[in-house]
Amino acid sequence: MNKEAIQTLARAVIETEASAVTSLLERVDEQFLTACKYLLECTGRIVVIGMGKSGHIGSKIAATLASTGTPAFFVHPAEASHGDLGMIKPQDVVLALSNSGETSEVNIILPLLKRIGVKIVAVTGNPKSTLAEHADVHINVSVEKEACPLGLAPTSSTTAALVMGDALAVYRIHDRQGSHSAHPIV
Repeated sequence: MNKEAIQTLARAVIETEASAVTSLLERVDEQFLTACKYLLECTGRIVVIGMGKSGHIGSKIAATLASTGTPAFFVHPAEASHGDLGMIKPQDVVLALSNSGETSEVNIILPLLKRIGVKIVAVTGNPKSTLAEHADVHINVSVEKEACPLGLAPTSSTTAALVMGDALAVYRIHDRQGSHSAHPIV
């Protein structure tokens, strides 16, 4: 076990992911503000969907929203197409996560979500994707590179999606506290 090699690798992973997070600062733009507006105007629940690692991140975002007072829950997109879409109502907002924006299990339910009448906020790493183009608003969480040396395991991309989800959740906390907060966000 080479301690220096391990430390070098660990530091490289942290630097890569920190860079991915820092690049999100410029993406707190009009699209992000529109997403915040949809969350603010939501009279139902925030329904988070995602498949695979995006699903794990989505589940955490839904849990954060719920634990901070925003009615929210996670729906697995494959289960949604097998009956769980019945849990989604027109007054809800769907937060759809997919790094590629081409996840078939997510994209196959887009027309059904549109028919229900929900607003769809897409969080993807691909602004030209099917999900991004069919959503009401798109938040770009693309990353320059994954921390995985093979570029296979989602590392930086999941971190970026999680951080952007946290930014949305913290906005909702601030919104409920009112503008008298010591740290105004929006």
